[in-house]
Amino acid sequence: MMLRQAAKKALGTTSRQSTPWPVGISRFYHENVIDHYDNPRNVGSFDKNDPSVGTGLVGAPACGDVMKLQIKVDEKTGQIVDARFKTFGCGSAIASSSVATEWVKGKAMEDVLTIKNTEIAKHLSLPPVKLHCSMLAEDAIKAAVKDYKEKRVKTNGTAAAAGETTQA
Repeated sequence: MMLRQAAKKALGTTSRQSTPWPVGISRFYHENVIDHYDNPRNVGSFDKNDPSVGTGLVGAPACGDVMKLQIKVDEKTGQIVDARFKTFGCGSAIASSSVATEWVKGKAMEDVLTIKNTEIAKHLSLPPVKLHCSMLAEDAIKAAVKDYKEKRVKTNGTAAAAGETTQA
């Protein structure tokens, strides 16, 4: 029994193997990837029809990763007050989504557009073969901001049109 525990400790595994990787493989991933995979932040979704919510849905057909990232914006300040994600994909894609939601919260929309995939990849120490995961996260942020801005134009356009009709 003690030999088994010592072997698991040496291989970097625990009695509760929570990662989808076979024994020893998790050592190839940086601890930040494993942490965000095992304990993802901000998982979930908002009502996509809410005018204060922007939704970015992106995917990589080559590997099958699909990422939905949503931002909730304070309409008065333009600041992102909350973020959620749902990702179908590998551990690196989930970790990239989790990091992205953490990084956008509390920032102005224009500021989050400066978040680059290279920064996410560097933070997670992603191997070159997994860089597409951080690219998806950057694309999802941009798509969510674009969706929010398009909703604002529609909402403001509808409100302006309604105001013009009632004043006439």
